Amino acid sequence: MSQSQTRSAQASQANRVTLIGAIIDLIVGLAKVVAGWLVGSAALIADGIHSFSDIVTDIFVMAATHFGRQAPDSDHPYGHGRIETLATLWLGSMLIFIAGGIAWSSLSRLLDGEIASAPGLWAICVATVALLAKEWIFRYTLTVARRVNSRLLEANAWHSRSDALSTLVVLIGLLASQFGYGWVDAAAAIVVGIMVGQVGGRLLWESGQELVDTALPRAQQMTLYQTAMTVPGVQGIHDLRTRRIGGEVLLDLHIVVAPRVTVSEAHEIGNAVSRQLRDAHPDLFDVTFHIDPHDDAGETEHSLRPALPLREDVEQLLDDVWHDLPLWKERLALNLHYIDEHIDVSIYIDGLPDDRNLDDAAHELRDAASALTWLGRLRIWQGPGKA
Repeated sequence: MSQSQTRSAQASQANRVTLIGAIIDLIVGLAKVVAGWLVGSAALIADGIHSFSDIVTDIFVMAATHFGRQAPDSDHPYGHGRIETLATLWLGSMLIFIAGGIAWSSLSRLLDGEIASAPGLWAICVATVALLAKEWIFRYTLTVARRVNSRLLEANAWHSRSDALSTLVVLIGLLASQFGYGWVDAAAAIVVGIMVGQVGGRLLWESGQELVDTALPRAQQMTLYQTAMTVPGVQGIHDLRTRRIGGEVLLDLHIVVAPRVTVSEAHEIGNAVSRQLRDAHPDLFDVTFHIDPHDDAGETEHSLRPALPLREDVEQLLDDVWHDLPLWKERLALNLHYIDEHIDVSIYIDGLPDDRNLDDAAHELRDAASALTWLGRLRIWQGPGKA
């Protein structure tokens, strides 16, 4: 299954469970509000309003999941996962707003001395059924959220759990009122507001952490590091950086390889690291690697260091000092290795143009190029030619 098909299937599962939750919220919310109004329970009415707010949240979650799971495009090359993050921020803000309203109205009733009357058995039964229904939808939603790796859906699941817990508090208040402790109803409503506010605050904090590109926990970063180090040809890993977009992880890392391997071999080592990481960590959405010929962790950024000449300039500078030397004229190929702020030069020849040996020829080249401070190791490779 392609990545786009996987995203579509995940969005479909998320929307299905959210729609089921919305239907349950509608039924439960109506039952709570009607029962609370009939028996005069502020806590039960507040809890019913909380359930109605879940319906709005469910609709928003379905829209955000649909658009957030769309494939990357030219305007959003990293995908649309931030839509889910923004939706989670909105969800947290709305919960805090609702929590403040519930707590304030209930505190006013408590201070004014308004005491709830005994609610009756049927109101207690409504609260009990609502509690069981919300706990079931919490578990169902959380299971799907972890299956499709959606933090927004997981947040919505915990939203349902907060509703279940608030209903539990309301049930305690109703039971207390039934036995003559009417003030417990208002106190229970205040507790409900505090609990809802806590959930909203946590969602705001987690979404804010994602928006400022907070890294994965240290233990997870170490697991990624250890996975990358198991690939043959990898001599070191550094500058490993992680961040989240929606429920997916983006990873950047520098891979240290042997300094004189070919570009294609080094790149294939990087591809092997990427494959190994994706196999071991399915939530990885994007892996970007940089190949290093030596471990430069902690050193000055390459782009801020003094520049070394590139091939065209190197060949011109070498020609300026070696143009009269027979070996330079007879070269077949020239390889450059940029290592430790120097350029190692390897010259490939078919054979020596005179009777000298390779060591003498190398010394002659080295002496002629003594003014080139960037020149590192100089090597001559001879094929089956005249010598």
